[in-house]
Amino acid sequence: MSRQLVRVDGRQLTVSNLEKVLFPEVSFTKAQVIDYYVRIAPVLLPHLSGRPVTFTRWPDGVEGQAFFEKNSARHAPDWVRRVTVPSPGSSRGRETLDMVVLETVADLAWAANLAALELHVPQWQVGSKLQPALPDLLVLDLDPGPETGILECCEVAERLRERLVQDGLDPVVKTSGSKGMQVYAPIRVTDREHPSRYAKQLAQELSAETPDEVVWRMEKVLRPGKVLIDWSQNNPAKTTVAPYSLRARPDATVSTPIGWDEVEAVVDGADPGLLRFRTEEVLARVEEYGDLFDVGQRRPARLPAG
Repeated sequence: MSRQLVRVDGRQLTVSNLEKVLFPEVSFTKAQVIDYYVRIAPVLLPHLSGRPVTFTRWPDGVEGQAFFEKNSARHAPDWVRRVTVPSPGSSRGRETLDMVVLETVADLAWAANLAALELHVPQWQVGSKLQPALPDLLVLDLDPGPETGILECCEVAERLRERLVQDGLDPVVKTSGSKGMQVYAPIRVTDREHPSRYAKQLAQELSAETPDEVVWRMEKVLRPGKVLIDWSQNNPAKTTVAPYSLRARPDATVSTPIGWDEVEAVVDGADPGLLRFRTEEVLARVEEYGDLFDVGQRRPARLPAG
């Protein structure tokens, strides 16, 4: 195992196996993964701020075995922020988890060296009392079923955008980096279950309007030819892939913020393949457009009563 000591953003850390290929199809190495996360840090870190991170780690690359890791503080350097949060129901035998919050470029480099290819975060931040605060983001996760794809997701995203704007919200959109898309909006709530109720109602309404195109229930038998609006991602125990995170897909794609004009272009006939981005394309987009997912610059809206 080849190891070397490096300094990143004033911190000293040990990295290893930099030449290891983690995405064989495109010969993308661990060194390139670390390099990407260091370079994308200025726009990625604001979206991780205050949010405990769940890693998806692929130590042997995307063709090997993967595992989720929430309880990651035990092997973090002492300069990485740690938070203790209540354990979700899926974590058996534990009442709390010792998680990390990534706040610096060095934090990202440390995570990338673990082959934490994907970074997943909840729709809430850790509050001043070091407990989960109320949700500050709404998310609608669009998951295409068999015989559907990005085009159909764009069509549903456009409909969701119209509804959200009518309700006073200011939505943004990104690709999942895999098959689907996610629509977000900054919110203010007094009840942590309110986002799930609101998202479920939206999903049910769109499904009722076009039952041959949209489904709100999870059963796989219902999904061929339809787009699932996964409202359940608003459950405080769940996480969604962060904007600008790599995805563990053969061609090393990225969950990429896009403009609503790009969504409209696909609906109007542009090639859906134009909405599949790799690391260098994402870095170039940020250089040209800045952060298209600037939820921190948008006014949070109160959700309609429900």
